[in-house]
Amino acid sequence: MITAREQSAAQDQGVVQDMVVAQDLAVAQDQAAGELLAGTAIGLLVSRGESIAVAESLTGGMLAAALTSVPGASAVFRGALVTYATDLKASLLDVSADLLARCGAVHPEVAAEMAAGVSHRLAATAGVATTGVAGPDPADGHPVGTVFIAVHLRGSTSGQALMLTGGRRAIRVATVRHALALLISALREDKG
Repeated sequence: MITAREQSAAQDQGVVQDMVVAQDLAVAQDQAAGELLAGTAIGLLVSRGESIAVAESLTGGMLAAALTSVPGASAVFRGALVTYATDLKASLLDVSADLLARCGAVHPEVAAEMAAGVSHRLAATAGVATTGVAGPDPADGHPVGTVFIAVHLRGSTSGQALMLTGGRRAIRVATVRHALALLISALREDKG
């Protein structure tokens, strides 16, 4: 015989499993959207004769993986730097050490300097950067989900601040999708 407590625990476990499935489905949909955006971005870069490099922190190579999963990406993709450690943002991407000391790595100006730095260092016409807090804990005084992305295209930089929700994986996947959308927008708006 099943007690009321055991039945309640089983129901709670079922609810949690349903929530996990729903979260996984949302992440999968976000990832599929990112793959479509990556294809669009690569197509625009190829048609314009542009090249791209990426600088990643919280996404840890996911943006580079999305772009290079597109057939033909090798015609435009120069490379990527995953600068997870703050000191590497300064030494490899030329992010101002003073800015990093004052504001930490999670800051819109840091994202902008990362994008410009990777574009310069890897000799690409476009640079994209991601920095932020994927969790599980806050960082640099910012709550989980705080993200800054930037695109540097031929001397001009645009950025976006995001406040994302969900678990670590969901935040990282959503960051890639937003970064690709910002890149596409910059390419479409650029008249160069």
